[in-house]
Amino acid sequence: MPFLTTEHIDEDLLESVRRLSSQIGHTPLYRITKLFTKPNVTIYAKQEWKQLSGSVKARAGYNIFKSAIEKGQLNRGKILLDATSGNTGIAYAAVGHSLQVPVTLCLPENASRERKEILQSLGANIIYTSRFEGTDGAQAAAKELALAHPDKYFYADQYKNDNNWKAHYHTTALEIVKDLPDVTHFVAGLGTSGTFVGTGRRLKELTPAIHLTSLQPDNPLHGMEGWKHMETAVVPTIYDITVADANAEVGTEEAYEMIKAAWKYENLLLSPSAAANLAGAIKVAEKLEAGNVVTVFPDNADKYSEVIKKLI
Repeated sequence: MPFLTTEHIDEDLLESVRRLSSQIGHTPLYRITKLFTKPNVTIYAKQEWKQLSGSVKARAGYNIFKSAIEKGQLNRGKILLDATSGNTGIAYAAVGHSLQVPVTLCLPENASRERKEILQSLGANIIYTSRFEGTDGAQAAAKELALAHPDKYFYADQYKNDNNWKAHYHTTALEIVKDLPDVTHFVAGLGTSGTFVGTGRRLKELTPAIHLTSLQPDNPLHGMEGWKHMETAVVPTIYDITVADANAEVGTEEAYEMIKAAWKYENLLLSPSAAANLAGAIKVAEKLEAGNVVTVFPDNADKYSEVIKKLI
């Protein structure tokens, strides 16, 4: 890419995207008090739905948007393009809607009805891809479109874009340490891997003794939307296997049982991925004599009514 001067940068758009930063992150830590209790061991989770677009993906989506505008790669005359399982797409669409920048998304056709409706309401152009190929198929479709029309699209490519994990490096980890200076463990699932890699890297710098556990589905045919079974999926370029001190698996049924338990004991309506993170955090906490375990609730149950109706 040629060197970009300020002549290529839309200063008005840049100012607008920077103003949005107050709506990104700054999410509270929720302490689990009834579902899990053990002397000297506590579990906390960041309620990531309490920000723009209603999920953890607001952080990466916003940071990718902002960086592209700062570099002159994206303006109101170009379309942001990416593949998504839903939440990152909603984040892109929310930011794009606010900035009046068009967004095109390649989305597996079996994404939840709620996600499709939200994306449509925010004005995103949706290109549906095969349900059998998941996000890997959506990635292939987005890449093909970007190669065919390089002047029309800015291809965000969240699975390769370093601004994905850097969003968590610069925000999520700092928020955790600020709110819980004596955090001892961090646990999170792998999808694009941005949350785990970015947060984990910074936590290790801030608190070298911290223990990091990554979570994956226990098989390729799982029900945790956004998660990847790394052995069988296309591994995201930003994934760094060396960040984790340990790895654990969570089953779909385990996650669904946790949805019911979280509602019964904590009055929390969680998404499958949030419930899976909680299940993984409990596995880690059960083995400790003392410690403060932090995980992430990527989103709540608002976009999963069909799943929730069957469970609660």
